[in-house]
Amino acid sequence: MALLYTEEQLELIEMVRDMVEREVKPHVAECDRKGECPVELFKPAIDMGLHMLEIPEEYGGEGMDYETTAMIFEEIAKVDAGYADTLVTTFVALRNVILKGTPEQAQYFADVIGQGKFACFAITEAGAGSDAGALRATAVPDGKGNYVLNGTKTFATNGECASLYIAFFKIPDVGITAFMIDRDTPGFSVGAHEDKMGFRLSNTTDLIFEDVVVPEDRIVGTPGKGLSLALNSLNLSRAFISTLGVGIMQRALDEAVAYAKIREQFGKPIIKQQMVQQLLADMAIKVEASRCLVNNTMKLMDQGSLVRKEGSITKTFVTDCMQEVTSNAVQVFGGYGYSREYPVEKLMRDAKIFQIFEGTNQIQRVTIAKCLEKEYE
Repeated sequence: MALLYTEEQLELIEMVRDMVEREVKPHVAECDRKGECPVELFKPAIDMGLHMLEIPEEYGGEGMDYETTAMIFEEIAKVDAGYADTLVTTFVALRNVILKGTPEQAQYFADVIGQGKFACFAITEAGAGSDAGALRATAVPDGKGNYVLNGTKTFATNGECASLYIAFFKIPDVGITAFMIDRDTPGFSVGAHEDKMGFRLSNTTDLIFEDVVVPEDRIVGTPGKGLSLALNSLNLSRAFISTLGVGIMQRALDEAVAYAKIREQFGKPIIKQQMVQQLLADMAIKVEASRCLVNNTMKLMDQGSLVRKEGSITKTFVTDCMQEVTSNAVQVFGGYGYSREYPVEKLMRDAKIFQIFEGTNQIQRVTIAKCLEKEYE
């Protein structure tokens, strides 16, 4: 591969690979059929400290750089990207706290997650998806130093399994504001669980807030500046989530090549057939280009860049590539690729959501164009 890995990175990747192959992979097919992932299945990952990788050392975490963390989560995503995303979503919420929260909030967040818990980032509503600024959930001051939260969030990853939530509400005459909310806060409940086409090991639910009272010290960042906070956090997250896409593509390529070497037609393995060779070569090109693009963007993030344009480019390129790579894998398998007997149909189902979540690829293209407009003033 084009990337140059350090010995330490290779050792970490091998340790994680062994864990997910041994502890997670045997359960993936059943969890996919049921559309759920038992919390106990995450114990081996938590025992390895994977839930603490991105939490800074000063708060008790590993403080690992984005570049190495991405390499590790690519490896997890080869086994199941939904499983990986359950852990990654905690970091999506964390980034909001690290960007604009107080040290006390960051320590509280780290202490909760350090117990082996998960976090959730919730901004999407039924009428506010790509247009995040249109959210209608409200936070009203009660005159006693608290805010009363009301509204419903949709498509909340980790909605059911999280213990801590970073959610966004509109304060009247102030604007969109981020709040940190505990799972056991009275008035908060988890709604319907989405029965998804793919990515089924990732828990996705509604979140319902009915007169939920939280103290004002649970505001993350500046009141009214929540939308910019969320978008800056998502700039980082959409770039990072692309590493899961690389993991899916690499698994698709691995499966397709292995199958093409043993499947015979016209008296020889199909990997000897030029049309199959073209499919596999195109897959390999896109996997390698995507991995290099992710790696470069992770290095920019490690240098402190918010990667607004670069993150959108990375997310769009990688997740568009995923559709072709996973489709090609199914094509190599032929009729068997359409059967659940083999894993490539699942990879194809899992791939589609990547063009939608963390900001649709259509919105990413708008963002890229806006950045270009400013660069050429």
